[in-house]
Amino acid sequence: MLLTGLCFVGVNIGAKYIGDGLPAAQSAFLRFFLGLVFVIPVWKTLTSTRLTPELWKLFTIRGLAHTVAVILWFYAMANIPMAEVTALNYMNPIYVTLGAALFMGEKIALRRIAAIGVAMVGAMIILRPGLRELEMGHYAMLISAVGFAVSYLVAKRVSSQLPPAIVVAILSISLTIGLAPLAIAVWVPPTLAQVAILFVVAALATMAHYAMTRAFAAAPLTVTQPVVFLQLVWAVIFGVILFDEQVDLWVIGGGALIIGAISFMTWREAVLRRRITPVVGQTKV
Repeated sequence: MLLTGLCFVGVNIGAKYIGDGLPAAQSAFLRFFLGLVFVIPVWKTLTSTRLTPELWKLFTIRGLAHTVAVILWFYAMANIPMAEVTALNYMNPIYVTLGAALFMGEKIALRRIAAIGVAMVGAMIILRPGLRELEMGHYAMLISAVGFAVSYLVAKRVSSQLPPAIVVAILSISLTIGLAPLAIAVWVPPTLAQVAILFVVAALATMAHYAMTRAFAAAPLTVTQPVVFLQLVWAVIFGVILFDEQVDLWVIGGGALIIGAISFMTWREAVLRRRITPVVGQTKV
């Protein structure tokens, strides 16, 4: 999880460095187009996979949601501080929880409602509406987190029917196709340095997802989830060092509230699972 966090911070740094040098849609397209090289190892399995009409529908929904989300994420990264993008992105699990209740029939216990409320307060502290003028980057990041949540919910639905590598490969291909016409409409000839940076971004993102998968297999969420939130610390540090961004205590405070709310939900779910799952030897006669 430490490696995962560092890789994601590297992704943020690369996107921030590109900034307004390329349109957001083009940056997003190049990131996924260049990342197609990582689909090669599973290409044979992918071409032999048969998708049902329901899976085609789900992957179409995921592709559209993720396409919008990633464009807005690149736009936000270019226009607001890296720490604010990172902190607001922590709202993703909250949106996932709400979406699971609204569209997948999952029940929300009182503790989850309380945690969602605390996280919303954290988001308001970060944004501070009425105390400062909100930029388009803030709105873009809020919508982006919703789009990523939709993508995550669909991934949860299809993961029981397809191997994870196939799910990731289909996402990479669908986003490349979905982003292509948008990128062409605003195309600016990229420099070799920009292409190289976006290739590194694609490689780091792939490595991050792989490391995260390994971590989830090796340890419970109560161990792995809090480590993810070190990204906010690293985002603040690298934002100051590399991009001369100011340390915003409001962002740190609001991010801490969101982190606390999500960590509490994760811990409570783990406790409940331990109560339901018999301990070793309990079922032996």
